[in-house]
Amino acid sequence: MTTTLGTASAGPGEIDTGRLEVGETRDGSPFGLPVAVINGESRGRTLYMQAASDGDELNGVGVIQRVVPQLDPAELSGTILIVGIVNYHAFQVAEHRNPIDDTKMNRAYPGNEGGTSSERIAAATFEAATRADLILDLHQGSTSRMLDEVRVRCGTRHRLHDQCLELAKAFDCGYVLDQKGPDGQLARAAPDEGIPTVDPELGGAVGWDEESIRTGVEGVFNVLRYFDFLEGDQPLEPQTHASGFEQYGAPTGGLVTMQKELGNRVRPGETIFEVTTPFGEPKDKVTADSDGILWRARRLPQVATGEYVCSVGTDIGNY
Repeated sequence: MTTTLGTASAGPGEIDTGRLEVGETRDGSPFGLPVAVINGESRGRTLYMQAASDGDELNGVGVIQRVVPQLDPAELSGTILIVGIVNYHAFQVAEHRNPIDDTKMNRAYPGNEGGTSSERIAAATFEAATRADLILDLHQGSTSRMLDEVRVRCGTRHRLHDQCLELAKAFDCGYVLDQKGPDGQLARAAPDEGIPTVDPELGGAVGWDEESIRTGVEGVFNVLRYFDFLEGDQPLEPQTHASGFEQYGAPTGGLVTMQKELGNRVRPGETIFEVTTPFGEPKDKVTADSDGILWRARRLPQVATGEYVCSVGTDIGNY
C-alpha cells in the first residue's frame, strides 16, 4: 500500500522525500515543510517524528539528518512519517518563535487550518501525526545547557500515561521528566487522540551538539527495535525519573559561577551557584530548597537581578 505525506509518496519497500505545503510567504510564494515517508517492506505500526517546532532547537534536525540515511525500507516493518522542520519561518531566521505571528509553535496544537501561521502549520502537522501509532516530537533545551531527557507531558492521570512512560523508557536516554505540560503542546494534544507521544529534549546548544544528536539517534533506533519496526532485542533499562522542577533566579546582578554540574545531585542548603562582581568580589549565593538533580542551566554567565539561572529536577526516583 502506497503511503503519502505532502508530495512524498512511497510504496512498500520504498522511501521518498517531498514537501508538505502549508501556506505562502510574504511575497506570495508557496512554501512547504520538508517531509519523508519510509514505507517498510512488511506491515507494522506507524511512527511519526518531527523536529524544530521551535525554530532554534536544531538537535532534532541533526537526529533526522543522521537517522534517515541509515534506514533500509527492505528491513523495516511498518511506516515512518517525518516532518524534518516544522517551524519554517523561525528556522529561516534561527529564532525560537514564529516571527510571522510571534508564537511559540509548541503551544499551538492541535492547530487551526484557517487560523494564524503557527495554527495552520500545527494543524497540518497534527493531521500527519495523528495518522501514527506512536509520536516522537524532537526538541532541545533551546540555547540553555540541559541534560538529555525525554518529557512525558500528558499528566499522570491521563489514560495513556503508562504508554507514554513506556515510550520514554524505550527511547532510553537515561532521564525522564514526567510532568503535565502546557496546553498546546503536541505531547499534550496527541495522547488525547489515543496516541502515545513524548518529546525528547536533547540537550541544549547554540547550533547543534554532536553528543546530544548521537543520543537522539540511538534513542530513535531503540524505539524502532522495541516496537518491532526493526529486528533486534531492545530491553527496557531503568530511567532516572523527575516529576517536578524548581527554578532559580539571580538574587542580584553580576556574573554567575555554577557550583554544581548538570546531573549532579543537590541537597537542601547546598550552594548551587554564586554571583560575583566583574572583579570576583562575592555578592550572593543561592542554595537548593529541595533534594534533586541539576537539570538545566543558563549558558551565559552575566545576569540581572531576578534573571533565570538554572532548574533542579525534583521528586527523583527510578522506574
